[in-house]
Amino acid sequence: MRSRGSSNRLSNSGGSPFRSRISALLLAMFATMATVYVAGRMWQEAESRVYLIKELDRRTGQGHSSVSVSETLKIVSCKEQLKKLSAIQMDLAAAKQEGYVSKEHSGNDGTRSKKRLLGVIGIITTFGRKKNRDAIRNAWMQSGAALRKLEEEKGIVVRFVIGRSANRGDSLDREINDEHSQTNDFIILDDVEAPEERSKKIKLFFVRAVESWDAEFYVKVNDDVYVNIDALGAKLSAHLDTPRIYMGCMKSGEVFSDPTHKWHEPDWWKFGDGKSYFRHASGEIFAISRALAQFISINKSLLQVYAHDDVSAGSWFIGLDVQHVHEGKFCCNTWSTGSVCAAV
Repeated sequence: MRSRGSSNRLSNSGGSPFRSRISALLLAMFATMATVYVAGRMWQEAESRVYLIKELDRRTGQGHSSVSVSETLKIVSCKEQLKKLSAIQMDLAAAKQEGYVSKEHSGNDGTRSKKRLLGVIGIITTFGRKKNRDAIRNAWMQSGAALRKLEEEKGIVVRFVIGRSANRGDSLDREINDEHSQTNDFIILDDVEAPEERSKKIKLFFVRAVESWDAEFYVKVNDDVYVNIDALGAKLSAHLDTPRIYMGCMKSGEVFSDPTHKWHEPDWWKFGDGKSYFRHASGEIFAISRALAQFISINKSLLQVYAHDDVSAGSWFIGLDVQHVHEGKFCCNTWSTGSVCAAV
């Protein structure tokens, strides 16, 4: 009689050949599948290589070639890029002949313009200044059909710029909404309208303007300034070939560190021991070229604002390759023939 131990040993020894045959079968199956996959990939690669070389031969007319697949792909890519470059150059030449024609650009009032505008003027205003706005409309800005004519014939857009009340939807907001519904000549910013936010407001005006209109220049004006539109247009047109220009009545001035002073500058320490501001344009009116307005739009979250909006604007161009143009006709405290502005 066999013992239980010898019976188990016999059973175990009988199963080993069976498992070995299964393992060998699986290994053979995997090897076959791998062989088929590799052969297929090699066949596809060979077909791709033959196709690309034939295509290169057909395009270049050079007959048989030993160029590698990677080199062939580079050549084909270069030819496609040359085609695109040629098309762009043709479009650019046509645009210059037609007066800087760009894509149809829609303003925030629904109007469309095919040609680049000469300038966009933002008149910085605030609540309780309707009399000033009406005086400007009657004096030089125009309204209604005359305002549209100014845009179409002279390529100059003029809008009042204002923010929102801290109490959204209150009587101040409603008054501006009602006025805008009658005149359609506002840029209404989403930020709060407040004296301490004026520098930020100037920055947001340039951001909104460059996003809404394609113009050569963007101009900031106070709502107590009379502007000679024809003189302004002539001065802007004279600098069309200057890509990065900051133009105005350039000045400097003392930096006041005393918190009780009317013109106190909280960041006074940044301006050195001399406590003098760098050269910047007077805030009554100044103009910047399209490239600088785009720079402000792109870097709006990084640009520092100071206590005064004119100093803030000037600081944004320090360290850039910008042409600062002092234009006496932009000094609004004096009036002479050809002056651009006058303080009222």
